[in-house]
Amino acid sequence: MGIAMPGDSERWRCTGCGNLTRFDVTRTVRSQDFVHQELSGAGQVEERTVLSETVERVRCRWCGATDSVEIVPRPDADSPVSGSSSESPTGRS
Repeated sequence: MGIAMPGDSERWRCTGCGNLTRFDVTRTVRSQDFVHQELSGAGQVEERTVLSETVERVRCRWCGATDSVEIVPRPDADSPVSGSSSESPTGRS
């Protein structure tokens, strides 16, 4: 059984080293693609609909662990996604 993809208010965290940002994800995707084929023969996917997706493995890029990755809440999950944080750069008000 694989690990789930994090939702909008979640993220992965390696319990082994604390990594929050770098992971190698092995997944299987079943999709329906709209391919625009040019007369020259070159093709390009213009639209993709994911029908099913299974995450088979998540490996921490820092320490290499595959059994220590968990899903944790994102600290900014309750704030609006406007590109700016309500917290100051120093972490103080």
